[in-house]
Amino acid sequence: MPPVALLDPALIDTSRVLVDQEGIRAKNPQRFEMEQLTAIVYLDGERHIIAGYKDIGTDEFWIRGHMPGFPLMPGVLLCEAAAQLASFYTHSQDLLPEGCFMGFAGMEEVRFRGQVKPGDRLVLVGQAVKLSRRQSIFETQGFVNGDMVFQARILGIAIHGQVNATPKTAASASAS
Repeated sequence: MPPVALLDPALIDTSRVLVDQEGIRAKNPQRFEMEQLTAIVYLDGERHIIAGYKDIGTDEFWIRGHMPGFPLMPGVLLCEAAAQLASFYTHSQDLLPEGCFMGFAGMEEVRFRGQVKPGDRLVLVGQAVKLSRRQSIFETQGFVNGDMVFQARILGIAIHGQVNATPKTAASASAS
């Protein structure tokens, strides 16, 4: 039996975008195929809850091979999307030391409860249960059409290091 939803998915208005993909890029370092968030639609800094979504396109890099003829979003990418949501929250609330980004430290209590396919909108919800400048822990859940498709506890740690905000593409890197 799934746990109680952190935030009722029926009350999440995905048409009310608070932060678009460019705004997410200003906080999160992932680029290209590894960007797993489309928008942030809810943020409550007092209750430490955040919601966003990932629109699953028909051209995702994993479609051809996972699974041929029956494409399903890999569970590891569901967890990555949840981690990126948690990372965005910590950055947006200025919870990390200067010169740090949130790194993926682990997962606990991961459960996959449904399928995520091309054309779906994966709605992600996270709630911080521990926040410090060294470690963050988030309870996360994912929903498609109001049904919980996964849940996980995401552990993040502050990693010292600068991330190149405008990474080179393979073509521009070879030209340098």
